[in-house]
Amino acid sequence: MTIDAQDNRPYRPCVGVMLVNKDGHIFAGQRNDRPESGPPAWQMPQGGVDKGEAPEVAVLRELWEETGVTKNLVTIEAQTSEWLPYDLPLELSQRLWKGKYRGQEQLWFLMRFNGTDADINIQTEHPEFSEWRWMAPDELLQSIVPFKRDIYDLVMAELRPKI
Repeated sequence: MTIDAQDNRPYRPCVGVMLVNKDGHIFAGQRNDRPESGPPAWQMPQGGVDKGEAPEVAVLRELWEETGVTKNLVTIEAQTSEWLPYDLPLELSQRLWKGKYRGQEQLWFLMRFNGTDADINIQTEHPEFSEWRWMAPDELLQSIVPFKRDIYDLVMAELRPKI
């Protein structure tokens, strides 16, 4: 079930990272908050923009918080031309963020990873991923949770040619 079109709750401002290695593969983490009986939930790093925070600052902070990758190990090569909104399924939107938001509005950044796999550490202060791996773009699109597929299609359409 998706949110009703009449829902007037705002979207949560958020940034996303398409972290690409030298082989053109994309970092994907498996969310650690999914039930073990459910399907895997792979995604690229993403997170909220704090009040007064510039998206370019937020995206580097989120990358570090979720992957341990520091800004000296990446080069920002592109970003989406506009903020891309998506609605969360109703049961998630009511549970997350105390029901304040109907979904997220995201600005996505393509970053080139200049480090090695040893520079990635998902065992951060507040881990979000149980495992990670590099995925080809098509594999990532097939592995994403269904409610995020449309937004990932838009992100890929705009950023994939720049990989």
